[in-house]
Amino acid sequence: MSNLPALNTETIWAILDDKIGDAIVNQLVWHYLGYRYDSSIAKWDNSEVTSEWRDDYPEPPNFIDSRPATVKLTRAIPKDNKQILKEKLGFKGYKIGEFGPRQTRRATAANWLLSYLQETQGSIE
Repeated sequence: MSNLPALNTETIWAILDDKIGDAIVNQLVWHYLGYRYDSSIAKWDNSEVTSEWRDDYPEPPNFIDSRPATVKLTRAIPKDNKQILKEKLGFKGYKIGEFGPRQTRRATAANWLLSYLQETQGSIE
């Protein structure tokens, strides 16, 4: 997972515009939640993951396929950042008929990542 794209607004837009595959979207969220894969023992190291996540997901969940994991991710976004995609990037959402659960879950991942960026960097560039 060392070849992940940088966490910036360009990457967030690439997620929203479906220019980054689902596997990379998952890996980005896993990385910033603290999950690390130890290839030497072929296991996930979750020692940096908060207990809130580690208790429910000892191994990282597939956010694109798992509604419960995505709901938890949504709830993990601070209240002030719930509309951050709209407020900071001007994202207007998807048009009716052009989206389904997959796009909604990708948007949730993008929202969480942008919120993470805001919370850790103090600004979004």
